[in-house]
Amino acid sequence: MRTVGQLKGELQAGMFDKALSGLYAQEGSEAGLKRARDRAEKTVDCFLSSFGDSACAALFSGPGRTELGGNHTDHQHGHVLCASVNMDMLACAAPNGLPVVRIRSEGYPALEVSLDELNVNPGEAGTSAALVRGVAAKLAERGFHLSGFDACVSSTVPSGSGLSSSAAYEVLLGNLFNHFSCEKSLNSLDIAMVSQFAENIYFGKPCGLMDQAACSVGGAISIDFIEPDAPQVELVTYDFSRCGHSLCVVDTASSHDDLTEEYAAIPREMRSVAAAFGKDYLRDVPEAEVRAALPALRARCGDRAVLRAMHFYAEDRRAVQETEALRAGDFNGFLALVNASGLSSELLLQNIWSVRHPERQAVSLALALGRELLDGTGAIRVHGGGFAGTIQAFVPNGKIGVFRSGMEAV
Repeated sequence: MRTVGQLKGELQAGMFDKALSGLYAQEGSEAGLKRARDRAEKTVDCFLSSFGDSACAALFSGPGRTELGGNHTDHQHGHVLCASVNMDMLACAAPNGLPVVRIRSEGYPALEVSLDELNVNPGEAGTSAALVRGVAAKLAERGFHLSGFDACVSSTVPSGSGLSSSAAYEVLLGNLFNHFSCEKSLNSLDIAMVSQFAENIYFGKPCGLMDQAACSVGGAISIDFIEPDAPQVELVTYDFSRCGHSLCVVDTASSHDDLTEEYAAIPREMRSVAAAFGKDYLRDVPEAEVRAALPALRARCGDRAVLRAMHFYAEDRRAVQETEALRAGDFNGFLALVNASGLSSELLLQNIWSVRHPERQAVSLALALGRELLDGTGAIRVHGGGFAGTIQAFVPNGKIGVFRSGMEAV
């Protein structure tokens, strides 16, 4: 049972170096380890200055995530491949003996949420308070007696970066409650599902489970959504630090404003094809039946819906093939599949620019520039929902400087 002061002393003595190195620093990188240690110590200092010394203190991490495969397959009950990243939300926390959660997040106003008031507050939609209240409400519904805690949080997951800062925050909260109130009885998928509930019902975003599962389970995981309420989640063992490439997620500085209808059209059009066969989701319709009915489907659903259905079937297979390639240690095969995914998203799914604003094509431009900079190496694709936001590239380590400077110049 360590105090916050003792936690700081152990950090300074190097007792957490192995854990920090595993989370953040490249193997053998003393500079990376020092940055991680300094950040953790700064977070502990924040707690001491905000709340004073306290017993039962600990450090917690909620990582961001990246989608590796399965672009717009989850809402049709398909397969995805995703992974946590080494950009995270780091918290120093301790119980406070009060029915209240108090959080100080770097760069944000102080937050306090009463555990005696866990009903949905419409005025909190889209806020951190909604996520705290939502996670707490779901755990209380499961029968846990919740106790309050204090926490200071430092984040390296940029908001709006496509790395799912909201899911990272939810998973961090789930881990805090699990440690302080649930006797560590929740597993990683439990925490993911509690987090999804908070985002859907309290935060007001109707997301699937991919983001929260990736953040909570950690590492690379494959998910099969054939049963959405009980998805099949499996760890994919692969050491990305030895692949000779770095994952780059590039913010294209484009706006998501007015794109709700663009996003909504994708599942709606895919489901319209499924509906032609009396089904709700494409996962329930054999691809051969869709292929055999293309002329009638074009007339009934439109060409774009047909193309998006074709994307789903191919992308659903690719997500499985990408998983198999990584498990077999075939990174070049994985890269080829990532590139194929990118082309399918551009040509069939058509989610790299908005028909509402054809003059705004930042994602298309970033992909074009990225392919020039990669010059036949690595892989590149749209990242996440698309239309605006981010792209993803696997860049050979020897080209990182050129790739970064080339992108940042534009």
